[in-house]
Amino acid sequence: MSDVLFLILRRMRAPLILLIVAYAIAVFGFTQVPGQTPDGQPWKMSIFHAFYLVSYTATTIGFGEIPYPYSDAQRLWLTVTIYLTVIAWTYTLGSIFTLIADTTFRSAIAHSVFAWRVRTLAEPFYILCGYGQSSRAIAHALDRMGIRVVVIEYQKDRASRVAIESFSSHPVVANADARFPNVLRDAGIGRRNCIGLLALTGDDKANQTIAIGARTLQPSLRVVARVKSEIAKVNLEAFGDVAVINPFETFAANVALDLDAPEVLRLEEWLTAAPDAACPARIGVPQGPWVLVGYGRFGHYIAQVLDERAIPWSAIDNRTLNSEPDHHVLANDNTDNALRDAKIESAAVVVGGTDNDAVNLAAITLARRRNPKIWTIIRQNHIADRVLIRAAKANLRFVQSEIMVHECLQLINEPMLGDFLKQMRKEGGLFASSTLEKIQSRVGNRAPHAWSFRCDLIQPGIFYALLQQQIPLTLKTLARDTDADDESHCALALMLVRGGIASMLPEEDTVLQAGDRVLFVGRRRAQTLQRRIVADPLAMEWLLTGAEPPRSAIFRWIRARKQRRANNQVAEAG
Repeated sequence: MSDVLFLILRRMRAPLILLIVAYAIAVFGFTQVPGQTPDGQPWKMSIFHAFYLVSYTATTIGFGEIPYPYSDAQRLWLTVTIYLTVIAWTYTLGSIFTLIADTTFRSAIAHSVFAWRVRTLAEPFYILCGYGQSSRAIAHALDRMGIRVVVIEYQKDRASRVAIESFSSHPVVANADARFPNVLRDAGIGRRNCIGLLALTGDDKANQTIAIGARTLQPSLRVVARVKSEIAKVNLEAFGDVAVINPFETFAANVALDLDAPEVLRLEEWLTAAPDAACPARIGVPQGPWVLVGYGRFGHYIAQVLDERAIPWSAIDNRTLNSEPDHHVLANDNTDNALRDAKIESAAVVVGGTDNDAVNLAAITLARRRNPKIWTIIRQNHIADRVLIRAAKANLRFVQSEIMVHECLQLINEPMLGDFLKQMRKEGGLFASSTLEKIQSRVGNRAPHAWSFRCDLIQPGIFYALLQQQIPLTLKTLARDTDADDESHCALALMLVRGGIASMLPEEDTVLQAGDRVLFVGRRRAQTLQRRIVADPLAMEWLLTGAEPPRSAIFRWIRARKQRRANNQVAEAG
């Protein structure tokens, strides 16, 4: 707001001075020009009457000659006043309109409004730096999860695009450069309800600057940055406490996981998908030689995975190799001839992985002509080409926005989920397949919601169950659907952490202890029911005993009296 006030004072200084001087001259003149009362007595206007006359004259209201008819001298000065104030007001209004149309002033106004809207946010929110394809998909995913979003986008057309998109809670948007610390401060990076920051611009250097600046301003903040170069990744990892996502490396890792343990990849993709997404099918990459069309950063990561598994491959790239010649790479401007030289007829997989969607589409089409049974992977670079890419009907598509949504949700949604997925990779495909079946039988075929539960005695329901009544509290109890008439369950425990030791898929009759942490999956309603149970001792008692507890003082007194009588009878019988 100080910037706006400064601009107003600086741009309107001359017009306001001119207007004040014009009013002062007009008022002073009316106090000096003589007039006459109806009785013929001489009179002069007071400063108040003169200012009143100039005010309604300058604004063209015109109340007439008051309090007395004017003399010729007063009418002459009134004529001078009219032209003087009209000129002053014309210049002032013109300056106001010029100021309103000025881009600097409008930018300052928008920035002040943005900072004010962020200050009024009461809900938890994430800061999204950049609003490209990936950020847009993540913003909508967070919106479906009930988390507010603050967007900082340098390009004006992208920032304005947010206003025409459909959100449950519309993001707060600023057309600014997130590399500047003052922009991050205005975006609420220091506020308690700021959960984290995602640096997802298309420039690795900008993402590095934003991530490092965010960590410097708020060391405890969760920061995620997207990078595409190995140097940027090393720099951010060396800085520390910054989660780095390389979509090329992630896609290659997923391909490797499908080759080694496909069910693990399937479960991981489903648990980290956007809310209510369908369970993905198995990718099923076939065994055999690969042909890579395009040998840039994307091709290098794929080739590295193939080399680690001793899978033969050939690459086609029309760029001259700066380093030593790679015998796998064919430099050829004619894609059809290059595919023939790469022995596409005997290949099992072809990858259209250049940074040009038209080239990728052409490569896939030409490969199918020579080998109709070949398995295809295509890279989509621009969202405008998604119709053409889908029309290619490739077996697998690489879309950065989809990769980023999965990875970001895995990092920001629930930390325990990331620990579970790491452990699941060690367990292997059979464990993943069994886990997938259990989740589907419990919550259906839509992507479940994951949340962590801590068995803390500070919670009234937990305190009642573990200390007051000493009733065994099991995982099955917490997973029960309390709104159902039967004993059906609406959640599943994936991991139990006790004393730093993690147990995967613990038994439902496991008795909880104080300090235990549990990773649950289910519908959001299940988490709401669980919170209600642990917050209400009476609800916990009903869930454990199956009897409706007394809720008024007189019924609790009656129950206590019956309990004492029963205890006395037992004592007498003993």
